[in-house]
Amino acid sequence: MTQPARILVVDDAEAEAREIKDALAGEGYLVELAATLESGTRRATQEEFDVVVTDLHLSGSGAMHLNEGLEIIRALRAAKPQVPVILVTGQPSTETTIEAMKLGAYDYILKPVDPRVFLPMIEEATVRSRFLRGPAPVAEVVHDNKHRIVGNSPAMRAVYKQLGQIAATNATVLIRGETGTGKELAARAVHHHSHRADQPFVIVNCPAIPANLLVSELFGHEPGAYTDAKARRIGQFEQASGGTLFLDEIGDMPEDAQKQLLRALQEKTIQRLGGKELIPVDVRIIAATHQDLELAIVEKRFRADLFYRINVAAVHLPPLRERREDIPDLARYFLETGAAEFGLYRPVMNSAAVEFLQHLDWQGNIRELQNVIRKTLLSCRGTITRETIQASLSPVATAPVVADATLFKRVSELLAKAKRGETRDVHAVLTAELERELYGQAIRLANGDQTQAANWLGVSRPTMREKLLRQGLHPGRET
Repeated sequence: MTQPARILVVDDAEAEAREIKDALAGEGYLVELAATLESGTRRATQEEFDVVVTDLHLSGSGAMHLNEGLEIIRALRAAKPQVPVILVTGQPSTETTIEAMKLGAYDYILKPVDPRVFLPMIEEATVRSRFLRGPAPVAEVVHDNKHRIVGNSPAMRAVYKQLGQIAATNATVLIRGETGTGKELAARAVHHHSHRADQPFVIVNCPAIPANLLVSELFGHEPGAYTDAKARRIGQFEQASGGTLFLDEIGDMPEDAQKQLLRALQEKTIQRLGGKELIPVDVRIIAATHQDLELAIVEKRFRADLFYRINVAAVHLPPLRERREDIPDLARYFLETGAAEFGLYRPVMNSAAVEFLQHLDWQGNIRELQNVIRKTLLSCRGTITRETIQASLSPVATAPVVADATLFKRVSELLAKAKRGETRDVHAVLTAELERELYGQAIRLANGDQTQAANWLGVSRPTMREKLLRQGLHPGRET
């Protein structure tokens, strides 16, 4: 860079601000400090900075204001949308993380600030500031506590960032994840933090509707369209007009419905069954699936052109085994909501019980955990212990985990299809699936560090990068 990057640090904690300034100055950055919301906002909007770093909680008008760091983001989005804002926070919540990313924050980092994470973030933000000039869209603040996502693990913080960035757009979203990981909650979060928040959020559970009725459910019908069509029916597309249509388990959608959905997405119009009128629709589509849609395309069960239409913004929800540190918070949340629903006092859960929950194999993910907590709540009359939880577990949950059970099942499925002549290249399919899981887990565990992940796997860094790119995984960072 021809000129050192100029960075504004807004923080009313002098020691923390000085620590950040010293770390940045040591890398050659020109750093200015502001100690209040007012001075930080004024300087950020009126002076020229490459990057702004702001604490979430700032002194404003002589008092501490909750989430005032978001005000600087709002001001910069209006005045200088090309300037990246990095939020520094001690206790991030789902709401503030999504809100910050929705408003256009470049990224956020937890206190105490780790220079190994912070300095590369600053460097990337500086590059973006100098070479990218596109404004970030801004939406109004929407608060909704009814459909709350619980968890503050690194895996979930990455998801919150994605949801916030996606929410401010109109992009079609595909949410992927195992059964019970909270795909509907993620879809609701996108809707409630979008400019469509005051419009309908309509859910269509694709496998729950008979195949011969799904097209009518989605697009409606006119009288006489088929034998039992006695009156006009307004479909879910029209009911969701102006809002969001959530297609749950879209991988189970039959071929005819897939074809008509693709046409609706391309033309932004629908036609009721038996009708001739083309009806314009303004609907945002969020789809979800636990299935491997790429494999479904190979096996001719899902349209490739529809996949490309819905896979514009992709979100992957981690299974519970990859976010075990969230289990204590999830358990407390389910105890609280369950007690309120059942009209019971909320019992205390001891540390041994929490530790036991963290070491179980949750094949059903969050949904299974919620079920166990609710069953325990109904049967417990005192402190919840390991023994009371064990009594609420199903035989499947308490049985020893067979490490290769899933692999055995997958091999059996593919070989059976090959025997019937329904698929070929079983070896190639299984190898691709294994590599995607192996390299995907390694790069996530290494927080994007290709060299570290490659060392764990015993492969070279070029091989690591090539595998990540081939599998469509984020390549992370090179060191």
